[in-house]
Amino acid sequence: MKAPSGPEEVRRPASDIRVFASSCTLHGLGHVFGPGDLTLRRGMWATAMLLSLATFLYQVAGRVRYYGEFHHETTLDERESRQLVFPAVTLCNINPLRRSHLTPNDLHWAGPALLGLDPAEHVAFLRALGRPPAPPGFMPSPTFDMAQLYTRAGHSLEDMLLDCRYRGQPCGPENFTVIFTRMGQCYTFNSGAQGTELLTTTKGGAGNGLEVMLDVQQEEYLPVWKDTEDTPFEVGIRVQIHSQEEPPIIDQLGFGAAPGYQTFVSCQQQQLSYLPPPWGDCSSKSLNPDFEQEPSDPLGSPSPSPPYSLTGCRLACEARYLARKCGCRMMHMPGGAPVCSPQQYKDCANPTLDAMLRKDTCTCPNPCAVTRYAKELSMVRIPSRSAARYLARKFNRSEAYIAENVLVLDIFFEALNYETVEQKKAYEVSELLGDIGGQMGLFIGASLLTILEILDYLCEVFRDRVLGYFWRQRRSQRHSSTNLLQEGLAGHGTHVPHFGLGPSAMAHLSRPPTPPCAPAKTLSASHRTCYLVTRL
Repeated sequence: MKAPSGPEEVRRPASDIRVFASSCTLHGLGHVFGPGDLTLRRGMWATAMLLSLATFLYQVAGRVRYYGEFHHETTLDERESRQLVFPAVTLCNINPLRRSHLTPNDLHWAGPALLGLDPAEHVAFLRALGRPPAPPGFMPSPTFDMAQLYTRAGHSLEDMLLDCRYRGQPCGPENFTVIFTRMGQCYTFNSGAQGTELLTTTKGGAGNGLEVMLDVQQEEYLPVWKDTEDTPFEVGIRVQIHSQEEPPIIDQLGFGAAPGYQTFVSCQQQQLSYLPPPWGDCSSKSLNPDFEQEPSDPLGSPSPSPPYSLTGCRLACEARYLARKCGCRMMHMPGGAPVCSPQQYKDCANPTLDAMLRKDTCTCPNPCAVTRYAKELSMVRIPSRSAARYLARKFNRSEAYIAENVLVLDIFFEALNYETVEQKKAYEVSELLGDIGGQMGLFIGASLLTILEILDYLCEVFRDRVLGYFWRQRRSQRHSSTNLLQEGLAGHGTHVPHFGLGPSAMAHLSRPPTPPCAPAKTLSASHRTCYLVTRL
């Protein structure tokens, strides 16, 4: 017999590759798996499809590899603003201690560490200070606190600050915050400490920022007794302009302002934004300055850590290093370690910190967001001859004193604009998907829906080939069991005498045999049994 054709043709299953190729949106697949025998045309289509697929996979691998390298790019932009937060300004007198406030007890404890004095030189040094020698029977104190020494003998802002104005309005020592640095006791303007509201400015140019007149108090400078590494030879003020989140490192990053000059500092705010790993190396987690972690108080809430900054990380790293090497910390360092004694300063802290800075032991990543201030400095001589006479009368000083000790510092924004330096991802996930989609459409003519079609076809193949195999096995087992049951019933029906049938039933045996479970008007016992089994 001929196979049925036309409407009676056997329908192919959905898992057949030819059925899928005839309806798939993947270009060229229908020409490869179309009806008919293998021809040169079909082979050429298959070759073209394989080459296009290989090119597509090569391009996708290159794009994925480029994305895995996590490149970034840096953009520079300048933006306008109607109002800018004024930076924090830290001031330190280059002379750390006032000579008139030093005592024999200070020289006993801190003389060797801070001034390089031997005990035999104390009398001569006190004479150079214009102070009387230690009285007979002098006994030094049992303990000594370096922070108290700098607080008591350091330069007082009330004595140094002759005039202060911010945006034309008067200001004073109450607008400054005391802070300890490696240079001693310093003062920060607009620090924002203890929730103080930050000052802002709405105009640029001189006169729209901070203007201070300072007296450096040269008569209080310590005499240069020995030429040591820390001996200062200059006179004036060290200044650092920084953000409120960043602690000052004025001994390394500060610039100088000299007496006899008015220094103009024009600033421009810069906002830098860095990317975290794997695109960059920025961090926003603060480093704990304590070498050994203290157990947290179960009843109290943990104190919030300060915002991460590069200088804060360096100070915390230095504090941990000194705590491990010397068992103490310098007074300007954070942490819970005890403050070093003067002898520890001399024998361990200062040498260790200097060696650490030379080796650059601390490696701190950039913060993810940081504010910096670019500066341009210019200076003019002050005072003029007429101004010198006026200032001498105003402050009850001589004209020579005014020329040698007074300076003016004027800090302002150049304009109300700021620069943004931002790191951005050079290759986003959306760009990767766009490139893959473009290559897919160019080389194999596919789209996302084509991928869904292929997945749907794979599901059909799994259902028909794998699950269908188990279904056919189970159906074959059920059919075999049914045949065995029917054969058993047929064989059981030939032994009718076992049922004790009467003459009427015996008459039925002489009739031709009836197929098992065939319908009959009069049911014998054996036929009723077959009927019940079939119903079950």
